[in-house]
Amino acid sequence: MQDAIPEYDLLVVGGGVNGCGIAADAAGRGLRVALCEQSDLAAGTSSASTKLIHGGLRYLEYYEFSLVRQALAEREVLLQAAPHIVWPLRFRLPHMPGLRPRWMLRAGLFLYDHLSRRNRLAGSRSLRLGGDSPLKPELRHAFEYSDCWVDDSRLVVLNAMQAAGRGACIMTRTRCVETRPVAKGWQVTLEDCNRSERHQLQARALVNATGPWVDRFAAMQGESSNSRSVRLVKGSHIVVPRLYAGNEAYMLQHVDRRIVFVIPWEGDFSLIGTTEEKYDADPAAAGISADEQRYLLRVVNENFRARLSTGDILHSFAGVRPLLEGESDDSTSLSRDYTLDFENDPAPLLTVHGGKITTYRRLAEAALQSLKPIFPDMGPEWTANAVLPGGEFADQATLFRELATRHPWLPDGVLGRWVRSYGRCIEALLGDASRLEDLGTHWGHGLYDRELQYLESTEWAQTAADVLWRRSKLGLRFSKAEVEALEQRMRSVL
Repeated sequence: MQDAIPEYDLLVVGGGVNGCGIAADAAGRGLRVALCEQSDLAAGTSSASTKLIHGGLRYLEYYEFSLVRQALAEREVLLQAAPHIVWPLRFRLPHMPGLRPRWMLRAGLFLYDHLSRRNRLAGSRSLRLGGDSPLKPELRHAFEYSDCWVDDSRLVVLNAMQAAGRGACIMTRTRCVETRPVAKGWQVTLEDCNRSERHQLQARALVNATGPWVDRFAAMQGESSNSRSVRLVKGSHIVVPRLYAGNEAYMLQHVDRRIVFVIPWEGDFSLIGTTEEKYDADPAAAGISADEQRYLLRVVNENFRARLSTGDILHSFAGVRPLLEGESDDSTSLSRDYTLDFENDPAPLLTVHGGKITTYRRLAEAALQSLKPIFPDMGPEWTANAVLPGGEFADQATLFRELATRHPWLPDGVLGRWVRSYGRCIEALLGDASRLEDLGTHWGHGLYDRELQYLESTEWAQTAADVLWRRSKLGLRFSKAEVEALEQRMRSVL
C-alpha cells in the first residue's frame, strides 16, 4: 500500500533568514509548515553579511526614510529577542575632507537618532581624534553612533529552531525539484541531496524565499518573474589580524561614495567589507576577486595608520544579494527594501524579492498578511515580543557569571563562546555533564564532542563547514588537519 503524501498548509522554499523567519511566524500562528533548503541553513547570502543589525545610515542619502525607520525599530526588537547573538556596537565615522561635509554627516546622524525610539542604544556625538587614534593623523574629526552586531547565520538557525519548536518540519540538504498545481494547492517533489532519494508532499501555498535564486525558482512554476526586475549584486569581505585595540567599529567613506566597515571580530581579527558589484554567475560559486581585495585594502590604507597587503588576508567570503532593479546603474543606490508578490493562479504562491537581515521579522509579518486570504483562520501577529531560543536572559555578563558559578569546571573561553552562541540553550547542550571529561573528544579550540552532538541533533549540522563557519566562527582558528579530522567525524554519523 502506497504511503500517504504528507500535507501542509505552507511550504517555504529557502533556508535563509527570510525563509526561516516566515516559517517561524507561520508555525506560531498555527499553520502546518514545512521548509526545504537545498544546502545548509544560511549557506548563501544570510551568512555572508557584514554581521550588522543597523538602520542603514547611508540609505538616508537616497531618501529611504521608511526603510531606515523600520530598521531602527527592529534593532530594539532584536536586542530584546536575542541578547546572546545581538549586542550594541559603537561606530566611528571619520570626516574625510573633500567628501560628505561635516554638516551633512551631523544632520544625517540627527535623523538617525530620532527617526525611531531608542531604548537601549546611546545617541551620536562628535569626536575630536587624538594621537591615540588608529586612524591617520590628518583625520582629526569623527562622529560616533550606535548600531548592533549580529551573528547572522546563528540568527537563521535560531529562527529555524523556533519554527521547529512550534511544529514546523525543517528539511536541509533537500532540493525542490518540481512543483505542480493540484486541487488542494501544490504537489511538490523534493530530493534528498545526500541520498538522491525523492519524495512528495502537498502544500496549500508556496513561498519562494530563495534569495538570489528567486528567478530560477519562479521559472519552475512557469513564471518569468518579470513583474519584478532583480539585479544580483555581489558583496565581499576580508578578514585580517586585528587592526587596533579598541572595541569600536569604523565606517569609512570613499571617493566613489561607497562605505566600508571595519569591525572587531572574534577577538583577534578585523572584518572588512563590503564591496558591491554586479554578478551574473551561479550565486553558490561567488567568491572575492583580486580587484575587490585591492579595493578593500585601498580604502583601509587610506584611513588607518597600519598598512595592509594581500598577505594579511586570512579569510574572505562573498554573498550575492538580490536587489530590486532601479533606473540607476549604480548598485549602491538600489533599494534594500523588500517587495512581496502574491499570485493565486494556478495556485497560491508568494514570492519574496529583496530585503535585508535587519528587517527579516517585519518581512515575515508582511508575508503572513499577504497569505491571510488563503488562511483566514490563522493566529495573530506574535513575534514582536517573542524571544528566540536561548534568549531568555538580560545580558551576557550576568548569564556568564550565573553559569560560571553553576559549572565552575567549564573553561572561561568555552563558556564565553557558548554564551554568545547558545544563551540559555547551554543547559540543553550540557545535559548531564558535570566535568570536562563528560564533554567527550576535544577537536581543538574549545570544540568538544558534546557540542557537536547538540548541533547535529538540534541545529541540523551535518558537515565541518556547518559547524566551523555557520554555527561558530572556529573556522578562523582550525588548521587544515583539524578540519579534515572533524569532517571525518561528521561523516561517520550521517
